[in-house]
Amino acid sequence: LKKCIDSVENQYYSNWELCIADDCSTKPYVKSLLNKYAQDDSRIKVVFRSKNGHICEASNSALEIATGDYVGLLDNDDELAPFALYEVVKKLNKNPDLDLIYSDEDKIDKNGRRSDAVFKCDWAPDMLLGTNYICHFGVYRRNIINQIGGFRKGYEGAQDYDLVLRFTEKTNHIGHIPRILYHWRMLESSTAVNQDSKGYAFEAGKKAIQDALNRRNLNATVEHGKGLGLYDVSY
Repeated sequence: LKKCIDSVENQYYSNWELCIADDCSTKPYVKSLLNKYAQDDSRIKVVFRSKNGHICEASNSALEIATGDYVGLLDNDDELAPFALYEVVKKLNKNPDLDLIYSDEDKIDKNGRRSDAVFKCDWAPDMLLGTNYICHFGVYRRNIINQIGGFRKGYEGAQDYDLVLRFTEKTNHIGHIPRILYHWRMLESSTAVNQDSKGYAFEAGKKAIQDALNRRNLNATVEHGKGLGLYDVSY
């Protein structure tokens, strides 16, 4: 958690706010740690939930205290490259009409060693129906997130997949930064290491895609593909 927050504080670009939702953590050190960060840096804002609501409700709680025009999604155990926000703002300065910006990513272990780089294609809506290749680091225009109602309960584990499918139905102003801006932490309990650890996430992803097909009035069905997190759409 400290490495995650420190990676935001160490950004070259400094005009940010970090909105953190503590989802009624059972770890006693978390509240004191977050309070100290918030006291030491006015850009860090924390909401302490009184009841555990899982990731969708927690993420919506963080969204409620956000005031920026754009929202970047960061998991509590991951890290941003120090130039991540700089690259996003540089992209927006050149293309101010962009509503969604995403970057390449890799994985990082407990010792800071990085591996498994993912170099992504530019915007490809059909590919997004086969896997959530947008993933990290995704930065979204906040008023569109508000317009679509934020994260939806019932899609836990694939809540960001459901969000980006609904979000991209509202805009095609989407930009790709071909640089690794996000480091996904590999822990024994995370899907970065063990994809079987969150099997419910892949079922939620399938549900999110089928919902998108139905919303778009496409006569199609979706099944799991050859590989976890991959899907096949039959039209």
